[in-house]
Amino acid sequence: MAPKKLANIFLSASIPFKERDPKYFESADVIAIRDAVISLATLVLPKYRLIWGGHPSITPIIYYVMIRLGLSVQDHVTLYQSRFFEKYFPEDNDKFHNVILTDDTFEKNSSLLHMRRRMFSENQFVAGIFIGGMEGIEEEFKLFREYHPNAVLLPIASTGAAAKIVCHNFLPKEMKDNRLDNDYAYMSLFQDLLLDKIQKYG
Repeated sequence: MAPKKLANIFLSASIPFKERDPKYFESADVIAIRDAVISLATLVLPKYRLIWGGHPSITPIIYYVMIRLGLSVQDHVTLYQSRFFEKYFPEDNDKFHNVILTDDTFEKNSSLLHMRRRMFSENQFVAGIFIGGMEGIEEEFKLFREYHPNAVLLPIASTGAAAKIVCHNFLPKEMKDNRLDNDYAYMSLFQDLLLDKIQKYG
């Protein structure tokens, strides 16, 4: 039997590091980042496929939700990871069946760009969600829009960090919503601003 066709949702998220760049760390709300990722995964995993470039601060949270749901949703997740970071892969990577390793170009930025281009060109996405994060969230937002101009875009500004910068500076005016800044009830936010908008895709 062929696997069920699922609509893909892209997640770009991370918890900023203090030593990397103060502009991301100082505005980051770590509790909100975790709550937003947990709420998103809880809502979308049963009916959609969640795809992300594995960040060590996010992958364990996704796995936690899978276990908590008690569902067999391995076909509902795909994790992309660049071989450039192979020695830093979290143990949780081994718990996912669908891990796609992309080539190491022997330089960090080009390896990440190669991974992102594969991720966005190999999949069709109905939405992109951006939570917390650092410069990678800004880069992924811009690249995602190039590949998927008609997808729903939700940078969750209330989580701070790069998502806040993206929401205030790069999100098209017609997509702005005050709830992205002020609504911490993430389950209802994602239901209203994400799932209700993409129901037509099945």
